[in-house]
Amino acid sequence: MTSLSVVNGLVFDGVSPDLTEGTVHVVDGRIASVGGPALPADRVIDARGGTVLPGLIDAHCHAYGIDLNMLALESLPLSYVALTGARRLANSLARGFTTIRDPAGGDAGLARAIGEGLIASPRYLWLGAALSQTGGHGDPRGPDSEVCGCAAHTCEVVDGVDPLRRAVRDRFRRGAHAIKIMTSGGVVSLTDPIRVPQYSPEEIQVVAAEASRRGSYVAAHAYSPEAILHSIDNGVRTIEHGNLLDAETAVAMAVAGAFLVPTLITYDAMERRGGDLGMAAVSRQKNSEVLEAGRKAVELARGAGVEVGFGTDLMGPLEDEQLNGLRVQVEVDGVFLALQSATSVNANLIRRRHLGRVQEGCVADLLIVDANVMDKPSVLWAGPEHRTVVQGGVVLT
Repeated sequence: MTSLSVVNGLVFDGVSPDLTEGTVHVVDGRIASVGGPALPADRVIDARGGTVLPGLIDAHCHAYGIDLNMLALESLPLSYVALTGARRLANSLARGFTTIRDPAGGDAGLARAIGEGLIASPRYLWLGAALSQTGGHGDPRGPDSEVCGCAAHTCEVVDGVDPLRRAVRDRFRRGAHAIKIMTSGGVVSLTDPIRVPQYSPEEIQVVAAEASRRGSYVAAHAYSPEAILHSIDNGVRTIEHGNLLDAETAVAMAVAGAFLVPTLITYDAMERRGGDLGMAAVSRQKNSEVLEAGRKAVELARGAGVEVGFGTDLMGPLEDEQLNGLRVQVEVDGVFLALQSATSVNANLIRRRHLGRVQEGCVADLLIVDANVMDKPSVLWAGPEHRTVVQGGVVLT
């Protein structure tokens, strides 16, 4: 039996806006008690008046998203993509993200390496290559391209009900957490208008039916009200991005019980750094269209009662902006709601209620920062010297 106690800290439990004082005591990787006096333990961490939070959850993080150029990314050897992705995962863990959901990439081999402890990584819920129609957001080819673009590290082009059924079944055979589909245009894809819905109702329905039968769900990349309604009306559970959401569609999402996973930092980062990184002009123009709208979408979703999660969606060298994702969502939501989104709400979204909470019986994934987060939220995106990361009761940094 191993034990750990974190003393002299303020505790954010992931659910309540109120910080409480007291010891967090961990036994064999689980939280045994919260509050009360210090208990004997194999190791004691003195939080020195800082805050003990649940380990953060990024519900939209791409391990294999190592390049902003989709065609270049799909052209790389998978061995290189996986090794680079492993480094991205280790970086996420060091920042305090103890769980991520990867909605476009990952595979059974990477998951096995993580499970065997070969690489440092957050808990990794992979969805495999996202499904895209021909000419959809996941089709990496430009209008004048004759290459197949078929390597499918992060996206796979699949058209038709029966081919989609087979693709979904194969993802679940391999161990995918859920299924990702593209149901609207996107920023970095070159040939699709951003607002136009993608896939037919029948195609989305078969994906949703197969996922439901496996006790899983479908996540959809969707920006516009038309694409969001097209998705939730045909069985999609989580809407990724959703920047162009309107009030009426927000109500429809709430009625359907759909989650919104905003990825505000990726647009902020591409606006600041896209030119220097060689982003195509068409992509930069589309990014401008959705940049400010994303903040409004979160407000509309909150007003309608939609569950709002947290994601980053940072590709290539933009991965170092991950903690700034918290900064941007705090600007929109305030500290409590932003932290709740990145902890207990995301845990509910991924159906892992034993994560994202500092409560008795939960997994001891913790982030300890050296200030009161409600008074000084900037500590959340400060340097590594301001944080200690605990995963499964093991102190990592």
